[in-house]
Amino acid sequence: MINKVFAAGLLGAVLVLASTAKAQEDGFMRHEIAVQGTGFFTEDSQQNGTLEHSTNTGGVLLNYRFHINGWLAAEASYGYDRNTQESFGSGGNTAIQTNVQQATGALVVDIPVSFHRMRPYVLAGAGALVFDPTGNAGGFVSGAQWQARPAFVYGGGVDYRLVRHVALRVEYRGFVYDRPDFGIAALSSNITTHTAQPSAGLVFHF
Repeated sequence: MINKVFAAGLLGAVLVLASTAKAQEDGFMRHEIAVQGTGFFTEDSQQNGTLEHSTNTGGVLLNYRFHINGWLAAEASYGYDRNTQESFGSGGNTAIQTNVQQATGALVVDIPVSFHRMRPYVLAGAGALVFDPTGNAGGFVSGAQWQARPAFVYGGGVDYRLVRHVALRVEYRGFVYDRPDFGIAALSSNITTHTAQPSAGLVFHF
């Protein structure tokens, strides 16, 4: 019995290795890491005479993708930006400088086209945006606390292969989420907003 189990395990290992070797021979690489510079542009919101505005800024996005097959991949992403959440209303004006961190997971579908060296794709997933006040002078409100907001992410882009293991990526991501209020009742609006995140960077395949 043990010999049969061992033989079955050995056969499975051989098949996996053979499959991996064949994939490498065919030029199919399952893993990729990307480093991208981003923009971070959030729509203004208005409710009950109060205007909520987030300053435009830039940041960085780190991304890992595992290609399940030739057209479907799963990805995990982390991003960082810093902006200021501003509120203008009859109750007064506030400005809270905030470190914005994003952590998302998504499915990526490659679009089957035959453009030379180009691989377009679309993606959709979910995660969270974490808003953490910096406490810096001129951009802080007493009592403001860090806050995580669930977010839906969607987008698409294109990879242009430079050499075998390196590609240039141009991408757009959109985030849909509720505006942060930092635990301050006067800032609570329950408004859903949208952030656009265009980016460009390098992708490393292995």
